[in-house]
Amino acid sequence: MTADSSSLVRLERALASLRGLAVGDALGSQFFVPANHPLLKRREPPAGPWQWTDDTEMACSVVAVLATHHRIDQDALARSFAEHHDFDRGYGPAVNRLLRLVREGEDWRRLAAGLFNGQGSWGNGAAMRIAPLGAWYADDPEQATHQAEISAYTTHQHREAVVGAMAVAAAAAMVGSPDGPPAPEALLDGVVALVPKSAVGQGLRRARDMLDYADAATVAAVLGCGRRTTAHDTVPFALWSAARCLGDYTSAFWTTAQVGGDVDTTCAIVGGVLAAADTGAPPAEWVRHTEALPDWVPTGS
Repeated sequence: MTADSSSLVRLERALASLRGLAVGDALGSQFFVPANHPLLKRREPPAGPWQWTDDTEMACSVVAVLATHHRIDQDALARSFAEHHDFDRGYGPAVNRLLRLVREGEDWRRLAAGLFNGQGSWGNGAAMRIAPLGAWYADDPEQATHQAEISAYTTHQHREAVVGAMAVAAAAAMVGSPDGPPAPEALLDGVVALVPKSAVGQGLRRARDMLDYADAATVAAVLGCGRRTTAHDTVPFALWSAARCLGDYTSAFWTTAQVGGDVDTTCAIVGGVLAAADTGAPPAEWVRHTEALPDWVPTGS
């Protein structure tokens, strides 16, 4: 395989994950609308079209930078985030301000490091956008975690946010493996082995121990489901749901969405991880109802 063909295969995998992420994000966001709550209980999607949020917009930048640089270039990624930043996509206030200032010429390093009194953000934003990077590195989960760590620092410099991104990327890389996805237990064990000790890591160990639980609401009560929008309140449950439903995008979506919380983000993470494998693609009808990706995203072949 030539270098060019290898890059094309990586891009195709990343785009497949991105489409899964976008569908999860866009459909999940529909259930913030109170009128759609009865549909959620019945596991029925609302009428389209479904608009995606900041989760997908930022993931598009991750894929675009990988397509151009074949790795994460932090300056290019920060510029892409800033140039494509749409205030109305649901960004948090801190990231809205950061991206506006980067667009005006300020240094992302200083801005990201200064968030929250110098602690950096521990939100779930670095994790929500990163599954396509894991799919890009499906033959190398260790490199996926390394590149995810680099990517996180452009906006989120708190340890938990960084580890959350690493965990999601590792999961997507393993699910997208050329040898096929691992068993649920092996998936979570593999992720735990690849991330540093942290609250996210502790949550993932609890998620591993709860794989036999069938009631997602009980699991979410223990692990969290993004209600606090922190990485450690979001990533463990999302990866529990992904592990429980490998190869079944529809089941994974409803399992994740029905517990509430930060539904667009948890469903974006789950959708991006599952769609890293051919067997985890979202239903074609759901793809048709989802807003098209922006025209600046590379299209592969």
